[in-house]
Amino acid sequence: MKQASYIQDFAQWKEGFSFNHKIKVRFSETDMFGHLNNTIPFVYFEEARIEYFKHLGFMQTWTHPTSDSIPVVADLQCDFWKQVFFGDSFQLYVKAENIGTSSVDLHYMAINQDGEVCFVGRGTMVQILKKTGKGHPWSDAQKELLTNKTEVCK
Repeated sequence: MKQASYIQDFAQWKEGFSFNHKIKVRFSETDMFGHLNNTIPFVYFEEARIEYFKHLGFMQTWTHPTSDSIPVVADLQCDFWKQVFFGDSFQLYVKAENIGTSSVDLHYMAINQDGEVCFVGRGTMVQILKKTGKGHPWSDAQKELLTNKTEVCK
């Protein structure tokens, strides 16, 4: 099994996921060799991250006209383990791994239709105030939602 620096014990790490979002690779996301362009997993991370935050109820708050805070991505990383091709489908899992005062380190795992891990990733997202651009602390309710496991989405 390949390893990524942010994964200490793969089996334990994998068990920590409960939310997932289904993805199907489109032709436009592949290169001339028919495999997934190396920039596309970051688009998938965004799609799954938004669905995860919708599931938690965060997106509805952030996108409300009266909201004073928004999420921003501070960094992203992807580690490729298997090639992905046009027409492949996979479940992209998302979980909150480390929760800071106003940040959260999200981890991602893509499992293809054959049950194989094809890529993994992580990224820090920060909740900031729109007016100042400074970090805005998570509420206790938000921390609880990030900490608790969520059900699998189909």
